Amino acid sequence: MKRLFTLLVVLGLVGFVAFKAAVWWLADQRLDEARTALESSGVLERGTISSGVDGRLVLSGNSWQDFRLTRSLEIGRVELDAGSPVDLIMALMDPASLPASWSLQAEGVGLVLEATMFRNWVTAEGENSAGEPALFVLSCAPDPRQRLGSGDLMRMGITGLGGEVLLQQRPDSLYAELNTAGTGSLELDWPGARLNLLEPEDLVDSSTEPMTVTLRDGGLMRRVAAYCAREAGLEPPEWAGRVLSAFREGLEARGLVASDQLLALYRQWLLEGGELTATLEPGGVALGIPISPAGEEDDGNDWQVAYNGARVPDVFLREAALVAEEPNEAASGSDVPEENPDVQGWYADSIENAGRWIDRKVRVTLSNDNVVEGRLVSVSDRELEVARVVAGGEVAYPMLVRAITDFEVWRRGRKQ
Repeated sequence: MKRLFTLLVVLGLVGFVAFKAAVWWLADQRLDEARTALESSGVLERGTISSGVDGRLVLSGNSWQDFRLTRSLEIGRVELDAGSPVDLIMALMDPASLPASWSLQAEGVGLVLEATMFRNWVTAEGENSAGEPALFVLSCAPDPRQRLGSGDLMRMGITGLGGEVLLQQRPDSLYAELNTAGTGSLELDWPGARLNLLEPEDLVDSSTEPMTVTLRDGGLMRRVAAYCAREAGLEPPEWAGRVLSAFREGLEARGLVASDQLLALYRQWLLEGGELTATLEPGGVALGIPISPAGEEDDGNDWQVAYNGARVPDVFLREAALVAEEPNEAASGSDVPEENPDVQGWYADSIENAGRWIDRKVRVTLSNDNVVEGRLVSVSDRELEVARVVAGGEVAYPMLVRAITDFEVWRRGRKQ
């Protein structure tokens, strides 16, 4: 009996060590694959690997350095709970074989802020990749093109972003939760959705059901409204009106008009923040926000959205015909000054010749009619960067070349 007991103990220890070693080796292989797959976007650094016999895999001391950011995202602890040791081994051997229920939790997630977080080649002046005006522009300066950035957050007393992330895959839904310290939280519940770790891009097509999103600002929006209004030299209601104007212009560029209730809800959120709950369809047009045809009365098919627990009716979008302005050849020709070597003025030039005017005063007109005037800093095949004097210092504005419609230089005319 004693020998049998000893044999069982030895077998148990051997099995325990074999399980630990197998989990460590498999996890190391999967992390190497993830690092290779992500090497074009950034650098993934893993810390230590540990596991539990109850089916948990724990990674400690991890970090992610995105090439677009100047600081790395630190992740103190990541825990994957597969439910059982067998499910954990199977999932590490083949991530597509995750059980019907599993969870992933990250603790100690933090990003230290700097005055400039994004590298110069990342941002474009006031536009998205399609060349359309941005919808949500929180301007915090007299120049409405200067948006809220990490430097503004630091001046508001927010020196870093940190919190916890929870991801739960259930048999019939996907649940995600992000909680931050002092900057709010985000919850997402998506019935029918299933996340494949090998092909996360398939998540959008995994369910046809709408997701429920709950956003809580944690008092952040009041601080942002007060700070941005002060920096812009406006009262908070006036600042909110300027943000709403940018929102309207962005919608108009997409052929849409917001309902009065949608504008009022956005304005209230800008000034007061609070809890916002809405249903979204990731694969739908306008994320599932109802769009009424132009010229037709609303049929009551408004967006399912609640503010601080109370449902808000009549929230929808309406189609608006895009009005294309006819070019006025006579007027455009009269705006071009004649070449005069004795007089300085604005002279149009092609963007291909922009490299000749480094450190010279230039004026750039974008496809959204924004005009940026300042010192030309750099030119590349992809973007052009202009520095403007703001509050005693220079602020650089990188702009995508494809979004530039006119390029002018302040110079003397050439002799004919």
